[in-house]
Amino acid sequence: MLSADYVNTFLFGIYPYLCLAVLLIGSLIRFDREPYTWKSDSSQMLRKGQLRLGSNLFHYGVIIVILGHFVGFLAPHWAVDWALTPAGHQLVAMVVGGIAGLLAIIGLTILLHRRLADPRIRLNSRKWDIAVALLLWLQLALGLLTVPLSAFHMDGALFETLTTYVKGIVTLNGSTSSLMMGVPLVYKLHVLLGFTIFLISPFTRMIHIWSGAGALAYLVRPYQIVRSPRTRARVPVRS
Repeated sequence: MLSADYVNTFLFGIYPYLCLAVLLIGSLIRFDREPYTWKSDSSQMLRKGQLRLGSNLFHYGVIIVILGHFVGFLAPHWAVDWALTPAGHQLVAMVVGGIAGLLAIIGLTILLHRRLADPRIRLNSRKWDIAVALLLWLQLALGLLTVPLSAFHMDGALFETLTTYVKGIVTLNGSTSSLMMGVPLVYKLHVLLGFTIFLISPFTRMIHIWSGAGALAYLVRPYQIVRSPRTRARVPVRS
């Protein structure tokens, strides 16, 4: 029987790289072979009201959560230590992440209710659509559960452990998986489910998250010059 060390090394030192490799390679293959499936399959025509409210709450909340994870876990120490202590950094992450996560899970709950309660939408939903939504709901719930748990570790030590682990994964230092040995189960499940969502993304509607990231290019692209027919200069015509 495998020891806990081997299991921990696989789950937190090898599995993340498998998930990230599938995310990258699978996305490239899907973009090349099935470009017309690269979409989220909107059901707006079937029922618009709940979609607008739920989608706005979920997307705004989850975007803040994702950006918060990137900034909170990947920002170098020198960029944060001058302004915040580890405990202060953790407190900011708890407050901002907690509020954003709450908005996101409320929005996703509305979307799930809409998708499951409306017979027309449910008939037009693939099983993977529902499964992905449930996985995202569970991931948000696990993230929210870490907030009160973090309140019992306000010295910042646990937050620093998780930060060091995430930076180790990004810098290809798989040996940092040993740091996860003493981490509470909720955090472990949150990390593993997050990587699992990366793993399945190329095969589901989650693929459109790449389009969301690509849309940031619109912030730096040159303006398009569009001339209205009313503003065109009139060319004199001889009678």
